[in-house]
Amino acid sequence: MKLAQAQLEQFDRDGYLFFPSLFTPEEIRLLTDEVPRLYAQRRPENVREKGSDAVRTNFAAHMYSYPFAKLARHPRMVEPVMQIFGESVYMHQFKINGKMAFDGDLWQWHQDYGTWKSDDLMPEARAMNVAIFLDEVNEFNGPLMFIPGSHTVGVIDAQHDVTTTSYPLWTINHDTIRKLVERGGL
Repeated sequence: MKLAQAQLEQFDRDGYLFFPSLFTPEEIRLLTDEVPRLYAQRRPENVREKGSDAVRTNFAAHMYSYPFAKLARHPRMVEPVMQIFGESVYMHQFKINGKMAFDGDLWQWHQDYGTWKSDDLMPEARAMNVAIFLDEVNEFNGPLMFIPGSHTVGVIDAQHDVTTTSYPLWTINHDTIRKLVERGGL
């Protein structure tokens, strides 16, 4: 999959691209059918929600799940990233973030690179998130939200929150988020 010039310009401006229906319903079904099997496993890659047995995040499924191994190497995932970076890439992290219906833990506002820099010692912000939504995303199920252009401000001061959820995260305070949204929208 090759990105058009307009898409590259949009990425530079907004910091993200969105491709509805990039994968077919059949391809998505193969992944969604695999998730319960992964979540049922008792392995350290399954981080459970605070006070619950529900899996919050599954790490590294591409290492032990055939459907997710194929996804991690799929040209529709890898080629646009290589085009943007202009070079070969490697996978730093692969995860499946679940959100338990009605009672699922929240995800605080954060920058992924801020966490990677602090926790993984990633030296510079030359990383890319690629997300595949396995379920419909709407206002009722705690959707992932982006602030267009926020990538241009660099790494934002964050506080290490180790108590709100089962997953420690470098979080950004609400006043900073408000200012970023006023500047770039949501």
